[in-house]
Amino acid sequence: MNKPTSLPTQGAPAVALSQLLDATALALQAVRAGQSGTVALETTAAALRPGVQALLFQVLRHLGRAQALRRQLAPRNPPPRVDALLCTALALAWDPQTAPYAPFTLVNQAVEAAKRHPATRAQASFVNACLRRFLRERDTLVAATQGDEVAVWNHPTWWIQRLRRDHPDQWQQILQANNAPAPMVLRISKSKSTPALYQQALEAINIEAMAVGPEGLALARPVPVQQLPGFAEGVVSVQDAAAQMAAPLLLNGLDAAQPLRLLDACAAPGGKTAHLLEWAAALRAPWRVTALEVDAARAERIHDNLHRLGLSAQVLVADAAVPADWWQQASGGEPFDAILLDAPCTASGIVRRHPDVRWLRRESDVAQLAAQQSRLLAALWPLLRPGGRLLYCTCSVFRAEGDVQIAAFLAHNTDARLLPSPGHLFPGSPDKRDGLRDNGPGEHDGFFYALLHKAPA
Repeated sequence: MNKPTSLPTQGAPAVALSQLLDATALALQAVRAGQSGTVALETTAAALRPGVQALLFQVLRHLGRAQALRRQLAPRNPPPRVDALLCTALALAWDPQTAPYAPFTLVNQAVEAAKRHPATRAQASFVNACLRRFLRERDTLVAATQGDEVAVWNHPTWWIQRLRRDHPDQWQQILQANNAPAPMVLRISKSKSTPALYQQALEAINIEAMAVGPEGLALARPVPVQQLPGFAEGVVSVQDAAAQMAAPLLLNGLDAAQPLRLLDACAAPGGKTAHLLEWAAALRAPWRVTALEVDAARAERIHDNLHRLGLSAQVLVADAAVPADWWQQASGGEPFDAILLDAPCTASGIVRRHPDVRWLRRESDVAQLAAQQSRLLAALWPLLRPGGRLLYCTCSVFRAEGDVQIAAFLAHNTDARLLPSPGHLFPGSPDKRDGLRDNGPGEHDGFFYALLHKAPA
């Protein structure tokens, strides 16, 4: 627990913990102002960024508790930068068992950070008084926050209430999983290796991994992708086990001898597009894959990912909800044989990977995104040939974006039939409420899958 107050960085002098805390507080302030964690970290100096990201993620996972403790220590809101520094220190130090440094060290360095920065220097004595009191009265202060659901679960009230309604038997499990880091999961290219062979290659360089799903490996500890054997050659990709289920669900049973037309309707950054193409390559199937993405910059990421993997697809920058703009170019106006719709959503199932999401989302976002999902389903369904299949998925655990959405779609489309599908997958566990219980890949993110079949004409 007692660690040094400076961190070595490769090829650079040691970085003081006070610098990391100051930069983390600045990033937290940006997230509170509505920026994503990714954008907030882009302004962090490169030498500080890895350490700041690790601290920021832990702060975001304990922000509800930190905010409640800060209110105990200072009922009146301090200036935003001071408040961010206090909450950063409290989120990291409140539980000695999970603190990355001894609480006393964190307090000392947070006060040092307050003294050194012009925006907080005048409040350094206030920061010192609050945090020293926290050290003296920690148990009493923590106990006083136990009645606050946001402090206990570290999610907004509306999020907790919705999960309690949507999943009365699993809501606590979901929230607990969200507050733990997710594992790094790899997808092995079907045409270039196997999970068993790749696991042996990892063991040879002392990287521990375990099988997860038919094509995946979960690493015991994350590593830079440059350390992964064959990464540059496209042998392996980083993709969560839940996301790895998309290609098999959509493609299993399709005729590999036929030149089928496949559509990935919301494709960036291209992980699922690549997986579809890897399946086609392994089966030597003459399938043509079209990937749509409404954002041009994100579409470039699809090209980059496919280039690394040695794969090719037709990539179009277009709004999937407006087929008149792209359908002719994509398929000559011919219907698709299979469609993957990984619809925009709240990302409520991947909070453990993106802990900022819970604090950025608003309750009104759920209905707005559900309406967008409904428009996409309505626009794409007519483009599917009779006898074809559409896989609808979201990385969400909210029912409005999952089974409620599909129930409404089925009620309005009598030519649609729901095939056996996983339904709602909960983060951190293969447990399912209604879905198939024999095809879960094990540890995974929160997801929803519904495979829809279109009745023959």
